[in-house]
Amino acid sequence: MNFVYDDNNKYHRFGKTCLIVALSLIMFVEIWWILSLLANTNVFPNPAETFEALIDFINNGYSHQSSASIIWSSLSLFIEGFLLALVVAVPLGLFLGYSKGLNTFVTPMIEVLRPIAPIAWAPVFIYGINYSVGPILVVFIGIFFPLLTNIIFGVKKIDQSLIDAAKTLGANRTQVFVKVMVPSAIPYLMNGIKVGLGVGWMCIVAAEMYSPVSIGVGYCLSSMCQNSLWPSVFAILIVIAIMGILTTSVSEYLQKRIAKRMGIE
Repeated sequence: MNFVYDDNNKYHRFGKTCLIVALSLIMFVEIWWILSLLANTNVFPNPAETFEALIDFINNGYSHQSSASIIWSSLSLFIEGFLLALVVAVPLGLFLGYSKGLNTFVTPMIEVLRPIAPIAWAPVFIYGINYSVGPILVVFIGIFFPLLTNIIFGVKKIDQSLIDAAKTLGANRTQVFVKVMVPSAIPYLMNGIKVGLGVGWMCIVAAEMYSPVSIGVGYCLSSMCQNSLWPSVFAILIVIAIMGILTTSVSEYLQKRIAKRMGIE
């Protein structure tokens, strides 16, 4: 009986959440419609005009490119930048969190670079290095620092009693690092990924506005603004929002699965 009750209660909570989300979105559209009427300008189209433009973009794409190729252009650059940040930030964060001396030496260099907005690097990377590689490096910078700081914090927060217990059982420094510190830092790594993905998606959109060879959503947004295609501009903004929600939702799902697997939740 308890199992049935819990199961029913779970579905009840899910249905209640869906209802709240639906009401929130309906209110959002209503407010948008009212603001478009009050603005009384073509620059701020109403939801119906935007929806038409969105359907047209999905069916016909933009500038002789299909919608799928435009979205994939941005997504592929985003994934490459994310993977690069992951490869660099994870081992560096683990070593900086583990070694106090290395942390003391490297931290000043990190703190000099970290406050610089990632998009500020866009013209440097795109025009100074390479049109195609530049957006990837901008995404890398945007994701790298949230990942790095979360991993370092995670390693430093490890319970000292776990390390002492491992040493008591005969573990050497390498085994403590691999068997205790790396697994303990995974939840913090996942949190860094979640934050970094949100920043990284903003970075790729902004970087594509600078790149003269990109055909991604950032390029479309900039080009549509220059041509005063305002319903299409808002349609692209919706596409960007959906892609951002999907990427962060995937990271949240993985975070919950890993946390459950490790017995944290």
